[in-house]
Amino acid sequence: MDSNTFGRIFRLTTYGESHGPGLGGIVDGCPAGLALSEEDIQQELDARRPGAGGRGEAAGTARNEPDRVRILSGVFEGLTTGTPIAFHVDNTDQRSGDYSALARVFRPGHADLGFQVKYGLRDYRGGGRSSGRETVSRVAGGAIAAKFLHTLSITVRACTLEVGGIAASLDDSAGAASRPWFCPDPHTAAKWDALAETTRKQGDSIGGLVRVEILGLPAGLGEPVFDKLDARLAYAMMGVGAVKGVEIGQGFAAARLKGSENNDPLLPACGDNNRAAGHDFVAASGTLPGGAGYGFASNNAGGVLGGMSSGAPVVITVAVKPIASIGQEQRSVDRDGKPAGFTAGGRHDICAIPRVVPVLKAMAALCAADFLLLQRCARS
Repeated sequence: MDSNTFGRIFRLTTYGESHGPGLGGIVDGCPAGLALSEEDIQQELDARRPGAGGRGEAAGTARNEPDRVRILSGVFEGLTTGTPIAFHVDNTDQRSGDYSALARVFRPGHADLGFQVKYGLRDYRGGGRSSGRETVSRVAGGAIAAKFLHTLSITVRACTLEVGGIAASLDDSAGAASRPWFCPDPHTAAKWDALAETTRKQGDSIGGLVRVEILGLPAGLGEPVFDKLDARLAYAMMGVGAVKGVEIGQGFAAARLKGSENNDPLLPACGDNNRAAGHDFVAASGTLPGGAGYGFASNNAGGVLGGMSSGAPVVITVAVKPIASIGQEQRSVDRDGKPAGFTAGGRHDICAIPRVVPVLKAMAALCAADFLLLQRCARS
């Protein structure tokens, strides 16, 4: 069982703990000849750091890690060699003593109990392998996948839809990468800042919703039965620790629609006629085997039909739970099963968003890269 590896051809294996010497990973299966530098990876790691570039400081932890990445193998003279790409990021600002009180008490909402029952022991320093800091490796691996996707004119982007019940509008999701909280409009981030600050004073935490899009993905990726594209994307998103729900396209809302409302009409690629009839394309999605083009009048399916990409934008909505470590006293038990009051120490985020946005983006990129390489094996 490869529980620390994601992917089948484009594969990321990660290692490291929150309070160990460092974290890193190995990407195997990346094609040779791809231009890749440490700076390509660093840009994505910087986007994940607490409060980086004004991306929601009110929500972030006080832990300040530079997260400088080193590429150890697989790149020569700026190009990938086709061999495993190893990378490493040092931990430099861990305070393990903050967690000594957790040696015998299980934190509510955390993986502590599961680790103790599964392995008979656990690294209680910040959660060890289950810490959110583990996602450093995923973001680095996803940056490599994104570089590969870029060569095929495929883009993955993500934005925050909602924080603590306050929703943003999708006025400019393309510009979200440059705004605080990865906000898709120019105004809502200030409301999120105020809510996060109030929540911090209350010793509490908040969750939210994230939207991930894959643009330019060709049709036909994915398998019609067990290895559906949407199934693997959901698996990728749910593998991120704070995620508790995933929707593709309309998701649960589709259950309340009629078929006539939910189906996405297919239109021939003759744009002038379609516009004249009032049917603008959501996406001019591609060409059929005979060369004819097509598009969709809507995208309720979220870019996936029958487990395979349709050529329309792939749209994923992800529900992120509130951070489990809060400054209020909670009830728990110790390793002997006796009652134990617990208040979280250490340094913690108030909200996993916006730091989780680059992580979800990375997982989508890894999934897309893997399916593209798998598709090369499906047809001559």
